[in-house]
Amino acid sequence: MVKMDETLTMLKELTDAKAIPGNEREAREVMKTHISPYADEVYTDHLGSLIARKTGDENGPKIMVAGHLDEIGLMVTRIDDKGFVYFQTVGGWWNQVMLAQRVTIMTRKGDITGIIGSKPPHIISAEARKKPVEIKDMFIDIGASSKEEAEEFGVRPGDSIVPYFDFTVMKNEKMLLAKAWDNRIGCAIAIEVLKRLKDEKHPNIVYGVGTVQEEVGLRGARTSAHAIQPDIGFAVDTGIAGDTPGITEKEATSKIGKGPQIILYDASMVSHKGLRDFVVDTADEQKIPYQFDAIAGGGTDSGAIHLTANGVPALSITIATRYIHTHAAMIHRDDFENAVKLIVEVIKRLDRNKVNEITFG
Repeated sequence: MVKMDETLTMLKELTDAKAIPGNEREAREVMKTHISPYADEVYTDHLGSLIARKTGDENGPKIMVAGHLDEIGLMVTRIDDKGFVYFQTVGGWWNQVMLAQRVTIMTRKGDITGIIGSKPPHIISAEARKKPVEIKDMFIDIGASSKEEAEEFGVRPGDSIVPYFDFTVMKNEKMLLAKAWDNRIGCAIAIEVLKRLKDEKHPNIVYGVGTVQEEVGLRGARTSAHAIQPDIGFAVDTGIAGDTPGITEKEATSKIGKGPQIILYDASMVSHKGLRDFVVDTADEQKIPYQFDAIAGGGTDSGAIHLTANGVPALSITIATRYIHTHAAMIHRDDFENAVKLIVEVIKRLDRNKVNEITFG
């Protein structure tokens, strides 16, 4: 049995929380519990993003460190006469990873367990068996015998459906397996950054943020950045690990355990060169390991943050993660620790002059 230290307990509570886009309350409450001791003020914007402020110098630049609260999930759309539940995806799912997986439906009467089903292969054509089942042909079985019984259980259209998985420390205790690393690990980094800065002198106002609805269009990052008006923005998220069988160096180069990823560009933004150079120089100076990555498809909250007001120098710092956008993903604890260390060291070196140099230099 693995002994759960304070950090592992926080990571378990964050990943166990159920929070799909538009219904992030559970994750927000967990993040609020863990970040409040290190913040001067904690509040929520009107869309639901959590904002925790820690002031080093009230005249200093505003630094935003944002992870997103939401995870990919599903939503109930209808219940048929036999009590089977049909759904809509919320966020990006790949149909090959969904079938026969256990899910939790969050109803007004409490949580209901279900299993994603489809027509069995024994009764479909040989040609159809060669193809993945389409999402539109899947359903969720909750053990109800009729639509009326499903409704008695509390299920109704609009209910959130969340993947089910228990937080697991692997035999190699640096390896952590859980649902929703995308992106509770970013929320954990924001919490830990404020914690490490609690007794440090730094000439900034730091905001640890848990944004909502990232998986459906970076929406919470837009509203929270508008509320904060940051001078510098960091999105902390998950990235692609290229160290599993079948992936070539050309497709993905990052390896878990080899340091946080510094994102050069993605589909939502080109990282700010001045800020990127400053972060890389800080990592080199402090001998903090890091990896470069670029993601042609997909974006992070930096995509919304950098377009706020007159523009915000922004950078995405991510954790190489295996099996993202599935029921369970794997990270390396050292990458989490090094991402926190890097961001803390960067913030300690940022002041008004440095921010102006990065922005206008």
